[in-house]
Amino acid sequence: MATKETAVIVGSGRGLSASLARLFAKEGIQVALAARDVDKLAGLAKETDATVYACDASLPGDVDKLFAGLVESSGVPDIVVYNASNRGGRGPIVDLDPEAVRQAILVSCYGGFLVGQNAARLMMEQGHGSILFTGASASYKGYANSSSFAMGKFGLRGLAQSMARELAPQNIHVAHFPIDGGIRQGADDPRIEGRPEDGMLDPDAIAETYLNVHRQHRSAWSWEVELRPWTESF
Repeated sequence: MATKETAVIVGSGRGLSASLARLFAKEGIQVALAARDVDKLAGLAKETDATVYACDASLPGDVDKLFAGLVESSGVPDIVVYNASNRGGRGPIVDLDPEAVRQAILVSCYGGFLVGQNAARLMMEQGHGSILFTGASASYKGYANSSSFAMGKFGLRGLAQSMARELAPQNIHVAHFPIDGGIRQGADDPRIEGRPEDGMLDPDAIAETYLNVHRQHRSAWSWEVELRPWTESF
């Protein structure tokens, strides 16, 4: 009998994280949710029978504790999703708060490194696994008045590309998903008004792509999959 797969979603909340948790659970994958604020995860954890971990991904001690807990409770995770980010505020470069920018980079990029490093160490011993990073339009387009977010997301993309090249020969699949467009937050999301049908990304559809990439045959792995609505301009 095959061993049940396990997945951890770091930076869990509503939207994409919730869609991932529901899809994984539906597919028989044991789910763990990690976030700084665990109170917000109670309903999702109950729905998906997930375990919950308090973790600030920008703190090495928290990330080490998270993975130690995962190994103790369910073994080395087969899927690790890094979904945490921080915009650090918008505005002209001359007006940005340096501390807010530092925190944005710590969460969006450095946290991805900490989680990726811990996952890689364990998966190298296990001999397989998928490490999946959530990107954004800002992963490759630095918009005006959004430099702090661009720095974090540019860095995360570079991390993912480097890890993919380093770890693929060791049977560890690393992939980056630039989400180039707005993610719909339910059928009543007010941002839908005035847009064509399917003018925003459906988080359930994004989640399906993550799972499909995890299940790709290693003779044809993707390291990056860009996702955007059919109406989104390039």
